[in-house]
Amino acid sequence: MENVGDLDLVVVGGGMAGVCGAIAAARLGCRVALVHDRPVLGGNSSSECRVWICGADHHGRTPDARETGILEELRGENQRRNEQESPWMWDAILWDAVTREPRLRLFLNARCYDAEMEKPGMIRAALAMQIGNEKRLRFQAPLFMDASGDGEFAFRAGADYRTGREARAEFNEDMAPEQPDAFTLGSSLLFTVKDMGRPVRFDPPAWARKFESDEDLPFRGHHTFQHPCNFWWIEWGGERDTIRDNEEIRDELLRILFGMWDHIKNHGDHKAENLALDWIGFVPAKRENRRFMGDHILTQSDLENQVLFEDRVSYGGWPIDLHPPKGIYHPGKPAEMKQVGLWSIPLRSLYSRNVENLFLGGRLISGTHVAHGSYRVMATGAAAGQSAGTAAAFCRKYGRTPREIGQHHISEIQQQLLRDDCYILGLRNEDPGDLARNAGVTASSTDSSAGVSPEAVINGIARGTHGNPNQWRSDPKQRMSQWIELDLGRESEIGLVQVAFDTALGRLWGAEPHPETVRDYSILADGRKIVTASGNNQRLRRHTFQGIRARRLRIEVTATNGDRCARIFEVRVHR
Repeated sequence: MENVGDLDLVVVGGGMAGVCGAIAAARLGCRVALVHDRPVLGGNSSSECRVWICGADHHGRTPDARETGILEELRGENQRRNEQESPWMWDAILWDAVTREPRLRLFLNARCYDAEMEKPGMIRAALAMQIGNEKRLRFQAPLFMDASGDGEFAFRAGADYRTGREARAEFNEDMAPEQPDAFTLGSSLLFTVKDMGRPVRFDPPAWARKFESDEDLPFRGHHTFQHPCNFWWIEWGGERDTIRDNEEIRDELLRILFGMWDHIKNHGDHKAENLALDWIGFVPAKRENRRFMGDHILTQSDLENQVLFEDRVSYGGWPIDLHPPKGIYHPGKPAEMKQVGLWSIPLRSLYSRNVENLFLGGRLISGTHVAHGSYRVMATGAAAGQSAGTAAAFCRKYGRTPREIGQHHISEIQQQLLRDDCYILGLRNEDPGDLARNAGVTASSTDSSAGVSPEAVINGIARGTHGNPNQWRSDPKQRMSQWIELDLGRESEIGLVQVAFDTALGRLWGAEPHPETVRDYSILADGRKIVTASGNNQRLRRHTFQGIRARRLRIEVTATNGDRCARIFEVRVHR
């Protein structure tokens, strides 16, 4: 067995939560191993499954709600390098982002099959088998994070968990069943199609299921083929064990998928004469299995009442989205959705209550089946994963366990997350090291009709909230260039300038940069140009310096990606 040593944190699972958690910890000084059992990163968002990365913005329906931080950075990189929207290019972008981090080591095709314990409740090492090279690997570290979805590693470590649906009375959840049961959300297989430019026939295999009329697919729209996720309702397995019965579930989903395509091609007019199946998923996209218990269990009431936990480190906002266990064979609607607004996630839900050095990430964090119906989506998981990775870095810094770090250093963790462009409901920048907080701010012009101001860039809130833009926006009647200037009060050493631009957090990412985003800009220190940037599409930009001293810093915008206003949410300055 090969020992992989000199580690501070082992992250098991390379979906979006694991990727963001591993990158966050590595950037804050941790030596990290990211161990993933597939050949590509991204989990359900990868080319193997191709599920949308949904989150608190609910496909752009909730203003200013999209998750930022590392996920926003990755989406921006995908937009810049993948205008063809290739799922394989997304795989490569995630691989590149992980392998560029000098403190982060990636192990693909490696399944963590067991936990070596120091004592009950304390993990010493993760044991893995890497296929292809037949290596047996041992990862020893003081801290671990399971973000694998199924949670086999946490299960082997003896972490407390639940499966199935709680009874309505246990947590007073009116969306829960009267009696508890073992049912979960089902799994899905997706597909893509290609327009062949001519009629294409489809002869279904004998094993395909039969859906001979639209009445056989009630409440399940099947006339739009632009994206595979339009067919999320090809779902089954909720009455099975989505871990142990995974092979049976995949096979039945294939029968359903081919039967559904037979219906589209051969039963009724679905405007699909020229369409052919182009890609079919063979890895079931799972929604639910084990949910591991932390010091706090998120419930329906927490979400509906939008509880602001004192140790909140992330948030969600996708509706509570529950599916019938029978999946596609349920005669009613394929989903029951309840809007809950934005709600907070406490750090106490991101670590195991009985394994003291184990963080949790993704859909397996601590919550009931009903609460899981909201937090299970990938953007919410990615943001919470970054929060867990950040907390792990503070565990390393102070020699604390996950529970202890939340009890003694939660404010410091929250401020680091805000600095790293994560949003935490109701909190603002109070970083004592930020020189900009006490600066005087002036601007070349301001859009007076929009309720914005130059001072908004130092008000501590880096996005719109409750109708307040919280940004400086130049007068659209004035031509570029436009500028905003910070007077620090005295000459100071400048080591970092951080700017948060507007990437339209109320809309979905597309193939083109958001028009509101600043494209070309410069930074001037007492009139001396120290930064020139062009072609930007990212929200968060950081510029570091050595030997720069100045009293006044000016950010001069010379072009946007289409909008007539220069827009900036936040400026931070550090020594």
